[in-house]
Amino acid sequence: MDPYLSIVIPIYNEEENIPALWERLSRVMAEHFTDPAEPWEIILTDDGSRDRSLAMLIDIAKAEPRVKVVEFNRNYGQHSAIFGAFAEVRGQVIVTLDADLQNPPEEIPKLVAKVEEGYDVVGGWRQGRQENDSFFRTMPSKIVNAVTRKTTGVRLHDYGCMLRAYSRDVVDAMLLCKERSSFIPALANSFAKRITEVPVAHAERAAGESKYGLWKLINLQFDLLTSFSLLPLQMLSVFGVITAAFGFLLFLGLVVYRFLHPEGTAQGVFTLFAILFFFVGCQFIAFGLLGEYIGRIYQEVRDRPRYMVKKVHQAK
Repeated sequence: MDPYLSIVIPIYNEEENIPALWERLSRVMAEHFTDPAEPWEIILTDDGSRDRSLAMLIDIAKAEPRVKVVEFNRNYGQHSAIFGAFAEVRGQVIVTLDADLQNPPEEIPKLVAKVEEGYDVVGGWRQGRQENDSFFRTMPSKIVNAVTRKTTGVRLHDYGCMLRAYSRDVVDAMLLCKERSSFIPALANSFAKRITEVPVAHAERAAGESKYGLWKLINLQFDLLTSFSLLPLQMLSVFGVITAAFGFLLFLGLVVYRFLHPEGTAQGVFTLFAILFFFVGCQFIAFGLLGEYIGRIYQEVRDRPRYMVKKVHQAK
């Protein structure tokens, strides 16, 4: 019998958190999902861990036949790890969860219940971001949320929370998308009819360090801007029109000033240089955005696989 519920967890260097994660997750499954008519499974993707994470996950899979471990040959990133697990799921409801225990596994039944009400996507809305989440973590997260709301047109509070639930139809649709740069919460909204979110608890990271540094958050921002929207290119076009109009007006102003004050012509040279440098800087920003789009087109044209699975571990 195919499982009803699939739990998907990407793992990368989480050996310190795996024992507590498995203890709490197995307790949640034993307490809340006991109906034999609705079995469950857990898919754990090892995203090229360099510590003992993979060995620990394999031990869990050997002891629990409902656990499957997808082993990547190297690190591909969190979203690729989730896609690797999506390719293995068989459940009708799929829940994604981080391994750092900042999103408690105890909140899973809340999301599953919401999907059973008929929603295609249920997002977690983290309540009370913890003190160890610094300004450089919370501010980029707010920017990501704002940009995602703008690009998708779906006004959710927290797109950065990985504790989310999806219907099987939405996951199957996402698997048909072969682009390399994908932000799963935004991509899921493209195929969902009914979307909602529920408040979930948020705890401090149990152990280890966050895998999302400032640079990765910046890259995620570029993924959102260039993978799901033409807004940056449209903004460049609007900015170009405004700049051209401003330049024309400045030209007319300088011509008038030249005739009214011929002796003071040289005094505006440095002002012109300042204006010139400003527009040159804007041009380089525009070139960077265009290059970002062209680079992503190049990546898609090569059509390389998003990830490579080395082996799938599961008890027989």
